[in-house]
Amino acid sequence: MQLIACPWCGPREEVEFHYGGQAHVPYPDSPAELSDEEWAHYVFFRDNPKGRFAERWNHSAGCRRWFNAIRDTATYRFERVYRLDDPKPGVTELARSREEGTAP
Repeated sequence: MQLIACPWCGPREEVEFHYGGQAHVPYPDSPAELSDEEWAHYVFFRDNPKGRFAERWNHSAGCRRWFNAIRDTATYRFERVYRLDDPKPGVTELARSREEGTAP
């Protein structure tokens, strides 16, 4: 069983969490002005990379809070978890934390 580090509760089994989609997707400035096609693109189209990806997760069987995570989609390894009010870590910060062994 894989452990996911909740920013509030600490490491917990993955069955306690639910995936919430891609993180850091900006809300449209004027949603009322979007065409149906543009709105559908915002709602349904997301990136699907192989490698590092910023995602939203919910600790549904624990504290019930949402958080973001950087996860490698090829290995399923969680490289970093962070609260929604924290900025998205940059690539250099992720590399540094991996070298120092501080990435979860």
